[in-house]
Amino acid sequence: MTQSFPTPAAHARDLLDTLGVPARPADAGQAVRSPIDGSILTHVAFDDAREIEAKVAAARRAFDAWRVVPAPRRGELVRLFGEELRAAKADLAALVTLEAGKIASEAAGEVQEMIDICDFAVGLSRQLHGLTIASERPGHAMRETWHPLGPVAVISAFNFPVAVWAWNACLALVCGDPVIWKPSEKTPLTALATHAILQRALARFGDAPEGLASVVQGGRDAGERLARDPRIPLVSATGSTRMGKALAPVVAERFGRSILELGGNNAMIVTPSADLSLALRAIVFSAAGTAGQRCTSLRRLIVHESLVDKVSDAVDTAFQRLPVGDPREGKTLLGPLIDRAAYEAFVAAMDAVRTEGGTVSGGERLLADQWPEAFYVRPALARLPAPAPCMQRETFAPLLHVVPYAEFDEAVAIQNDVPQGLSSCVMTNDVREAEAFLSAAGSDCGIANVNIGPSGAEIGGAFGGEKETGGGRESGSDSWKQYMRRQTATVNYSGALPLAQGVRFDL
Repeated sequence: MTQSFPTPAAHARDLLDTLGVPARPADAGQAVRSPIDGSILTHVAFDDAREIEAKVAAARRAFDAWRVVPAPRRGELVRLFGEELRAAKADLAALVTLEAGKIASEAAGEVQEMIDICDFAVGLSRQLHGLTIASERPGHAMRETWHPLGPVAVISAFNFPVAVWAWNACLALVCGDPVIWKPSEKTPLTALATHAILQRALARFGDAPEGLASVVQGGRDAGERLARDPRIPLVSATGSTRMGKALAPVVAERFGRSILELGGNNAMIVTPSADLSLALRAIVFSAAGTAGQRCTSLRRLIVHESLVDKVSDAVDTAFQRLPVGDPREGKTLLGPLIDRAAYEAFVAAMDAVRTEGGTVSGGERLLADQWPEAFYVRPALARLPAPAPCMQRETFAPLLHVVPYAEFDEAVAIQNDVPQGLSSCVMTNDVREAEAFLSAAGSDCGIANVNIGPSGAEIGGAFGGEKETGGGRESGSDSWKQYMRRQTATVNYSGALPLAQGVRFDL
């Protein structure tokens, strides 16, 4: 039986009230639409230049106070935030579903990522350690220390509307840095709700400086304004390669730092020794989860020529059986694309496959009679006799390209022969293939997996990729160093002044 839900707009109003988001006029500002049915959830006012300036100035003032707070005390704020997130998990996840279209379990998993990174950052707040270095000069001590960097701007994308901010913000806060968040203009409500949750943690914390965390609502111009501001030493941006190519030179021109997590065009190699049942489950989730709108979604399937037809047929059958519909429904595994532009890009990508000699099964638009302004699709399988130009481009939709290979080295070469380098995987029970894939001559991606798909990551490992993926890393073992400045300090406790490298300068 189909479950009855309130309209997305009514549901969103209830959730925003519950989460403590201040009420806004229903017809003021930018319309925020739900991909579930295309309806307007509410309106959000964009920040103008004066408001952005005020938030940046407040963050800079907050930095002066926050940087001298002991790091374990800063970690206490993040611990309290984690507690507040646990209490609000169900409601925030429901809002993610309404605004981003994720199925309920994926939305809940995204909020759980936020909780996990809080735990990670709290432990880290007592581990921001440098090194003691042996000095060549007698009576000298040398050490490397780390200090807070300054306000950090986080520019996030619609597909992970809250987790990506948390990856950056929790680490930045324990490192002594205020955080300015510009969410995607497609998902501003989840940002406002997260900020309201953080405000509750700040109230419990008691003595945090004003301006420590803020949200800037706006489009590209707002992001550019933050990127150009010399008071912001670090900009962390998640989005398309096109966005990264525009933003990185702006930040670099003023000698700022960037953490870029950009496009992915991720591949799986399926070898003759692979467990095909395991591979099929990994393929279907990785290609169709989040309606193919993850940077780690599976885009390319490279299958040994002896198995390519069998695997393709099994994937095609699984795609046809996936339950597509309202992501609030418990049985739904595939929700909507974010908007019309995403659907049009999906259609254009399928047309490119056909033009370049491939065939496409699936890809039909669904539920258009019920929701004409929402864009639900059947996942598409594109079969190609050999790698083609269409495989060089990332399509943010559930489109999976399949090509055969003959030798393992050929498969690795096909995988690496794209501009992007985020995530990769191989399905094999041959230890030599597995180790070759993970070697310096294997996958050229920032993430390389064996016998799991490319999609999904744990906060304990660094997340990001090479080439046009941007080279940035979020979370992981030493990612905290990006949010701090390194200082080498030498203390002379002797009564002499020997110089390094044997230099003599006697007066």
